[in-house]
Amino acid sequence: MKNIIFGLLLLAVTTGYSQFSAKGIVIDSDTEQPIIGATVQLQKPERTAITDLSGAFLLEDLSEGSYSVVVSSLGYGTRTYKFELPNTQNLQIELSPTAIEMEEIIVSTPFHQLQSENVMKVERITAESLKRTGAFQLTDGISQIAGVETLTTGSAIGKPVIRGLSSNRVLVYTQGVRLENQQFGDEHGLGISSSGIESVEVIKGPASLLYGSDALGGVLYLNPERFAPADSTLVDAETIYYSNTEGLEANVGVNTSADKLKFLARGNFATHSDYETGNGQRVTNTRFTEYDLKTGLGYRSDNYKGDLRYNFNSSFAGIPEDIGLQSTSKSKMIPYQQVDNHILSLDNSFYFNNSSLDVKLGYLFNNRKEFEEHHEEHEEHGEEEHEGEEHEEEHEEHEEEVGHEEEEPALEMHLETINYDVKYHFPARGKFETILGIQGMFQTNKNLAEEILIPDATTTDAGILATTHYHLERIDFQAGLRYDIRRISAEGYENHDTETEVPALERDFNSYNGALGVKLDITSHFTGRLNLASGFRAPNLAELTSYGSHHGTNRFEIGNPDLDNEQNYQLDLALEYRNEHFEVFTNAFYNAINDYIFLDPTGEVFDENPVFAYRQNDASLYGGEIGIHIHPHPLDWLHLESNYELVIGKQENDEYLPLIPAQSILNTLWVEIPEGKLLKEGYASLSLKTVFEQDNTSAFETDTAGYSLLNAGFGTSVPLDGWEINFRLTGTNLLDKTYISHLSRLKPEGIPNMGRNISLGLGVKF
Repeated sequence: MKNIIFGLLLLAVTTGYSQFSAKGIVIDSDTEQPIIGATVQLQKPERTAITDLSGAFLLEDLSEGSYSVVVSSLGYGTRTYKFELPNTQNLQIELSPTAIEMEEIIVSTPFHQLQSENVMKVERITAESLKRTGAFQLTDGISQIAGVETLTTGSAIGKPVIRGLSSNRVLVYTQGVRLENQQFGDEHGLGISSSGIESVEVIKGPASLLYGSDALGGVLYLNPERFAPADSTLVDAETIYYSNTEGLEANVGVNTSADKLKFLARGNFATHSDYETGNGQRVTNTRFTEYDLKTGLGYRSDNYKGDLRYNFNSSFAGIPEDIGLQSTSKSKMIPYQQVDNHILSLDNSFYFNNSSLDVKLGYLFNNRKEFEEHHEEHEEHGEEEHEGEEHEEEHEEHEEEVGHEEEEPALEMHLETINYDVKYHFPARGKFETILGIQGMFQTNKNLAEEILIPDATTTDAGILATTHYHLERIDFQAGLRYDIRRISAEGYENHDTETEVPALERDFNSYNGALGVKLDITSHFTGRLNLASGFRAPNLAELTSYGSHHGTNRFEIGNPDLDNEQNYQLDLALEYRNEHFEVFTNAFYNAINDYIFLDPTGEVFDENPVFAYRQNDASLYGGEIGIHIHPHPLDWLHLESNYELVIGKQENDEYLPLIPAQSILNTLWVEIPEGKLLKEGYASLSLKTVFEQDNTSAFETDTAGYSLLNAGFGTSVPLDGWEINFRLTGTNLLDKTYISHLSRLKPEGIPNMGRNISLGLGVKF
């Protein structure tokens, strides 16, 4: 591995720089008038210019070679413009007027192109859009993307589901590094606050070529908050009230930048009571509290960019079991989990003559504790539940006493991860762009309490990849190959409940994977994409070594040390037509998974928990998404959107897979309120999500009835003497519908999802 890194560094050695500059003008393609305030963003090296009153811009201190700039302005379509130095130094860039939102550069794919130029379809949603949904968690907000849903445990815990796959089959990246925080558990959330997240990108389908094991089902890529523009300081604060949980969230951030050095910090606090269903009952112990701190230090120069980021997230979340005592207390109530998550990352980019080297390093520490009540405490608690609201104060006193007495967690796991990602971008050769990279991870898991879900273990990953992009005027090709190896070494342990010895484990897993894609501009408005990719996932520690009751899932789980890799092959076809006032898309996919790992009930019961064993069988998932977006001329402020999604998952024996989302349609009407002297950036929205009955269920699931949820929102900003006051009002499930989602882990207990919630947000920027 050291030789590979040394070889990549040798490729990056260059001799010197001849300095050039590129100047140009940005004009309206219809009127040929200059566009003032357009952003001209050079990708490598990272440089940004703003057009002046004559539409002119200047990019200085560039070396000989090929360059690509992304040009954007409000009210115009975003465009990528390529040029070479010293051949071309005077640029004239035309932008076309459009009512479509400005495109942004996609970061999760290696060539950092606009979505309209990407061979692989990538969905993107901004932080502002997430806030407008009124969601409690980050994963709730992204469920408005067609093909993306959320597996929930109450209102505190959510896991992304991409086209029917979740948990260790969906990889999450944050701050440029892979997130590792015991994602094998159904009731383990992301441990990341949406505060300080600039945007979210979603790759739907196998992305093992770019990210290795666990990206078999897709990738959720979280882009952190950007640094402020050079020589500026921004300060903002916001508070949000949630009516359903009587919850409160508050955050404050400061973001300052000099010419080269940049700094930001953001703190967030959120606390919620037990949520209330549509029939007026509160779901006992769904309360949660979260603290989040994000900070960053950046440095920019002509040939180097560095971002050092740190995120600390601490939360406690109740583990709900039934609808019992009705309380609006926010105090800890046993059973609950307490999770501390530390993420430290360093993202380096070195720019050379027409090439670059990206080096990303990450250190993550996850401390997960679960607190459980003793048997006699459980009986006392049960008696109190029958007493109802009359003894709520006594119940809160009981909560404090139990929290004080129960100082030692029943379960405590420390997960420590070091990962790296090194990619060298070769100098462009004609129409070819090529990247060679290595990625790896070293991870340790340690148990510090009596209960053991997974043993003490070490996991080592290493992978090498190569990918290339070939660009023609109307057609683009992208292809790549990758090889990975993973070694898992687990210590033996004893299950004290059954006095069973689980033997030590030593396994090696490896896989070759590839991807081939093509994007064709059939006409100037009609684009087609066809992608074929393979992916893999090595079995996780829970699947290999479990033996015992998992109280968070109410199951007795038995692992299988002989499990093989999951290996999949997916074909994805995407068609999109868009003009100035109309967009329509359709995506279809077929995903064949060999040796799919699943839990299968054995029919036995141990300690009142049903016994499940891990098994494998070939499986397939297929379906797709269809959507339309209308913003009719001359009513450019009016938007009508409709998205439909379908996923069907089956085993080879024709039995349905578990936790497959039901068919759904999301219809949204939203308007952009024209700016005036008093108000700016105003909007209003109304949406109806219709979820159909899910009767394609696995052997241990039951059918789920369909339902419809009505949501609405309004927001605006008020400029005031250099300050900006932001106001946001959002309502979800406005008709107070009593319903149960098929992807709710509380469904087996018959516990409904959240009823009506009104959230009111007030913020300030200066």
